Amino acid sequence: MMPRHGRGWAMGRAQGQEDRHSPVIGSLLEPALLILVKGAPSHGYSLLSDLGKMGFSTIHPSVIYRTLRGMEDLGWIQSDWVTDQTQGPPRRTYHLTEKGEEALQFWKQELSRTNAIILQLLAKEESD
Repeated sequence: MMPRHGRGWAMGRAQGQEDRHSPVIGSLLEPALLILVKGAPSHGYSLLSDLGKMGFSTIHPSVIYRTLRGMEDLGWIQSDWVTDQTQGPPRRTYHLTEKGEEALQFWKQELSRTNAIILQLLAKEESD
């Protein structure tokens, strides 16, 4: 039975909640976006596609765009409208800034520390 609050997500999915992501996936959205934007300037649709390939498909696109706007407010990324496409409306393309590179370096350190904790937890569980 699924608890009323969202904290019991690991106990299974209630009917209609098959697409719900874990809190861990949500917390990885910022570093994932920084890594993708560093790789190449990207527009939102291609970022959504790349995130889906990485396992972030359960995060609603509005959350991703809201995160991009927040990262832009922090100065981590910058966006420009690209209008020289052959068809379709102009697209907002995101670029990593110098401040964003600093944030990415912080995230890399944090992910490395978190990975070590996760590995310890899994090893502990397997040894018990």
